[in-house]
This record gives sequence, structure tokens and C-alpha cells, in this order.
Amino acid sequence: MTDPTPFNKKLQGKVAIITGGASGIGEATARLFADHGARAVVVADIQDELGRGVAESIGLHRCRYIHCDVTDEQQIKAMVESTVKMFGQLDIMFSNAGVMSMGDQTILELDLSASDKVFAVNARGMAACVKHAARAMVEGGVKGSIVCTASVAATVGNDKFTDYIMSKHAVLGLVRSASKQLGAYGIRVNCVSPTAVATPMLCSAFKMGVEEAEKFFVEDMDLKGRGAVQVRHVGDAALFLASDDSEFITGHNLAIDGGFRR
Repeated sequence: MTDPTPFNKKLQGKVAIITGGASGIGEATARLFADHGARAVVVADIQDELGRGVAESIGLHRCRYIHCDVTDEQQIKAMVESTVKMFGQLDIMFSNAGVMSMGDQTILELDLSASDKVFAVNARGMAACVKHAARAMVEGGVKGSIVCTASVAATVGNDKFTDYIMSKHAVLGLVRSASKQLGAYGIRVNCVSPTAVATPMLCSAFKMGVEEAEKFFVEDMDLKGRGAVQVRHVGDAALFLASDDSEFITGHNLAIDGGFRR
């Protein structure tokens, strides 16, 4: 990607946190936010080696890695507080950390303990990130932007992955409720809903290589001739919702799905 000119940098001077920022969509978005002038990007993840590598490659003068397990609310609270202490405020939270179903998880064979682990990250962790980011913004008088990663799965059913589908429906409900409650403070809350993207996590879950996964998932899109959805496409959508380009958009579910067959 060509580095934007100073006149086109959409996040000039902003402070952002990206959970799940060590790889995949989070990593691509961290780099994009930095390219667009964010003065600080905090990469939060549990993949320490990868996370430190991302921060170092972006530049430690404007990117920091913080170990944060989003299933632990106290770690989220501490991560937000340390960000505000280091950089003075929080303008953007991209709550992106997520996990896949552990197995097919059809309703007749639903493993509820496995489901609890999915919900701990995708729903409970997401809510905790929104909660503590919003508190920091309210306390700091910041009219910030909170963006959550949902999924095309937030609005459809499936013949398997029941717990994952449920958890992503929960993200959409969170965004719609939080946007209503935080609008009084000038805080916007939205979500991005990509179709399947060939990230390391997805490829591992489906036991496919990148090319194989992209070929498989592109068949479900109505938009042809453009290839598969990439991490950069989701990053561009997150950038739009994080920036003032979307200053009157809140409670919105932005699909990046190439006309995914619903």
C-alpha cells in the first residue's frame, strides 16, 4: 500500500487499540492505522512473539504491544488504563479478537463447555472491550469510535458452527445496544462483518492453505472477477468507521462480503 499523503491521513494524531492485532485482520489494520497518521497504535493479543514483531516493524515510537487475554476483564481494564496513561487518551477501539468453533458444533451434538470458550472471547470479551473503552472515552471527554469485528455469521444461520454463529449474533446485539447508550456522549459504535477471510486462524480451522480457502469461499459471493475478500478490505472498512469519514454513522453493521449469498 502506498503511504497516504499528509492531506489524506484519516487518523492523524489519534490513539487506537486493536485487539487480536498480532495477525490476520488485526495486524493489517494496525499497519493501516499507523499509515493513516495514528500517533499511537496499541496491538493487544496473546501471541506475544507475533505481537512484538508487529509493533517493532511498525515502529516502537508509535506502536506498542500489550499482552491481553480478552477472556479476562481485568486484563482488558489494565490494558485500556495503561494506554490512556501512556498516550493521554483513547480515541479508537477496534475490538477484533475472536476464535472459531471447536469442531462442527451442530445443535444435536453441541459441546457446551467448548461453546463457553467461544463465547468467552467472541461475546463476553467483546462486551468487556466495549465497556472499558467506552468508560475511558467518557472519562476523557473523547467523542471516540468503537468498531467491533462481527461476521456475515451475525445475520445468518448455518448447518454447523452453532456456537460461533450465536456469538457473532451477540456482537451485533452489543453494537446496536451500545450505540444507543453511548450516543449521548458522542461515541460511535459500529461493526464490520466480513465473509470468510483466509487468515492464519481460519486456514488452520478449516485445514486449508490460503489459495484453497480463497477459492472455496469465493464461490459463495455474488461479486465475481475480483478474487476473495482480503484482510486489507476489512482493514479499509474498519478505517472508514474509525475515522471522521463516518462521523454520523453509528449502530451500523458494515458487510464486507462481495454479495455473500444470504
